Amino acid sequence: MDDYTIRQENKSDYAAVENLVREAFWNVYRPGCLEHYVLHCFRGREDFVPELDLVLEKDGEIIGQTMYVRAEIELAGGGALPIMTFGPISIAPKFQRQGYGMKLLVESMNRAKNLGVGALAIPGNINFYGKAGFGVGKLRNIFYRDDPDAEYFLVKELLPDFLSGVTGTYSTPAGYFVDAAEAESFDRKFPPKQKLKLPTQIF
Repeated sequence: MDDYTIRQENKSDYAAVENLVREAFWNVYRPGCLEHYVLHCFRGREDFVPELDLVLEKDGEIIGQTMYVRAEIELAGGGALPIMTFGPISIAPKFQRQGYGMKLLVESMNRAKNLGVGALAIPGNINFYGKAGFGVGKLRNIFYRDDPDAEYFLVKELLPDFLSGVTGTYSTPAGYFVDAAEAESFDRKFPPKQKLKLPTQIF
């Protein structure tokens, strides 16, 4: 498991990384996927964090990626607390369930902490992210605006006591919401793949 490197993405990686994200998410949450277009669009946004736009390489092949975005907690008493979120985080299908996703997550969080990021928030699976120290947001008085009672809305402190005494609400950054027709047009740049409606999908 030590035969890999994690580095910052560069422009020459863009096409390969977008294809990787597409392969990783195709038919997972919806027929087809939007995640590769989300990444494509975020690279030009001010809330995108280039220092945390990372790829994981194995034997010269990019098999993983993640990206981070500036976000905030709207404080109950007024004002906002800057934090970050991340995703997509992708591992090529043939390398999934081998520990590479957790390696990439932990390394990216360490780099975020070194940049002074105090906390992360993300809608996600506690069975995966809980292994990296995430907990349910509402239990820390941090609520997801779209679903305040959500068990799947997760937070993690990177700096000790950063969220101590904090009560507030988190909203998904606007860049994660993309136009489906524009995403469909973008997807036509890639090799054709069959969209399937599966019972495990949530959209």
